[in-house]
Amino acid sequence: MITVKCIKCKGNIFKYQKIGKGKLLHCWKSRIKRDYCIRNGKEIRCICGNVVGIEEEKWIKMKQHTFEISGTITKK
Repeated sequence: MITVKCIKCKGNIFKYQKIGKGKLLHCWKSRIKRDYCIRNGKEIRCICGNVVGIEEEKWIKMKQHTFEISGTITKK
């Protein structure tokens, strides 16, 4: 389980179950366990207003360099 945080204000965006190695390019909606973000149409925003992703059908496409992650990643 990893925590995705805003790069500007360090506020939590969501808790996510990441499986496998590599960058966090998009987040599957079914793996988001706790959601702290603000949704404005298809934009996913932090509490401070920083846009961190765009909502698609089955996932959220993450905007690189607008968030940071911490926690442990589950191996395949």
